[in-house]
Amino acid sequence: MAGLVKLACLVLACMIVAGPITSKAALSCGTVNTNVAACIGYLTQGGPLPRACCTGVSKLNSIARTTPDRQQACRCLKTAASALGSGLNAGRAAGLPKACGVNVPFPISTSINCNGYREISSVRMKLEWIIPML
Repeated sequence: MAGLVKLACLVLACMIVAGPITSKAALSCGTVNTNVAACIGYLTQGGPLPRACCTGVSKLNSIARTTPDRQQACRCLKTAASALGSGLNAGRAAGLPKACGVNVPFPISTSINCNGYREISSVRMKLEWIIPML
């Protein structure tokens, strides 16, 4: 029970800290955190993947359709991941979209540059791949 209270406080703290970080994105960190809250136990303690986690990941993927929204979701998730610190299992986090059957256009990593991804002509490409071609 104490672990659940700590988890709820962590999610709330992430929502308060990261909430104001919106730039041209309609998606809020509160929305992002709410959708992935069911995943925190799986990402930190292991065990079976909760159905509610995959439901949230799928919903988040469907509401974050524009580049600014995807970048905002990325920033929110990075903030939440840093709040979890060493308790986060990076391998499980990286594999979460695939485990939930959701295709995301970027790798899941705490070191990702959230601003380095753009959608061009409906094809999602990493900006660093485009610059050398110019």
